[in-house]
Amino acid sequence: MQLGAGYLVASEDVEAHRATGDTAETRVAVDSSAGSARLEARVVRFHPGRSQPQFLDGREGALYVAEGSGSLVIDGRSYDLAPEMGAYLSGETFVIENAGPRDVVTVLVTAPLPDGARADPDRRTVSLSDRESRPAGADREFRYLVHRDTGCPDLTQFVGVIPPGRAPDHSHEYDEIVYVLEGEGKLHIGDESRPIAPGACMHLPPRVVHALENESDVPMRVLGVFHPSGDPASRAYEAND
Repeated sequence: MQLGAGYLVASEDVEAHRATGDTAETRVAVDSSAGSARLEARVVRFHPGRSQPQFLDGREGALYVAEGSGSLVIDGRSYDLAPEMGAYLSGETFVIENAGPRDVVTVLVTAPLPDGARADPDRRTVSLSDRESRPAGADREFRYLVHRDTGCPDLTQFVGVIPPGRAPDHSHEYDEIVYVLEGEGKLHIGDESRPIAPGACMHLPPRVVHALENESDVPMRVLGVFHPSGDPASRAYEAND
C-alpha cells in the first residue's frame, strides 16, 4: 500500500511465483509498480535441491540470508551461506544449492548495475558476526554487511537494532528498502501510520520524513539496503535536531 510518498507491504501477502522445475519461490515486494524507480526487493525461498540459474538482468544485488543454510554458486565457485550472511552480486547469474531439510529464505535487493562494477570473489560474502556494531542515533545501532569495504560501489546493506519506543521523525538523502526481521511496531510517514511485523517490506524514497516505532518490549531488528552507498546514521533531516 502507498503510505504518503513511501510504500509498505507484508511480503507474505504478495503472490509467489515458481518456475517449473525450479526450487526458487519468489515474491516481488517492491519494484517500479510500488513507485520505486531504482530499487527492487524480492523475498526468495529456495526449497531443498539445486535451483535453476537466477538471472539479475543487468542489475547488482545485495542478498541476505534470513533462514536456512546452503551454498551460493557463481562461475563454478561455491560460497557457504548461513543465517545473517550477506552477499554482493554484480550482475552475475547464480545458483543456490540447498541440501535441506529446511528452506533457505533470502531477501534480495537490486539496483541498476553501474559501469565497471565487479564483485571481488574473495569478498563475495560477509557474516554479521564478523562486523562491529556502530551507533545510529542516541539509542540505536547497526552493523554493515555488503558495503564499500566489501567491494560494493554503490549499495549499502546493514542490519539495524531498534529498542522499544519511537525515534524522532527523520529523512535520508538515499533511496532505501527496509525489511523487518524481528519485532512489531509501526511505520510513521507524515500523518499516516501502519503496523509492521516480521516480513514487512517498505520503500522509503530520498527525503521522505518517516519514523519506525518498536511497540514491543524487546529490540526490533531490521534489514536495510540503500542507494547510493553511505552511512545509515546520516540524516537529511531530524526532528528537534
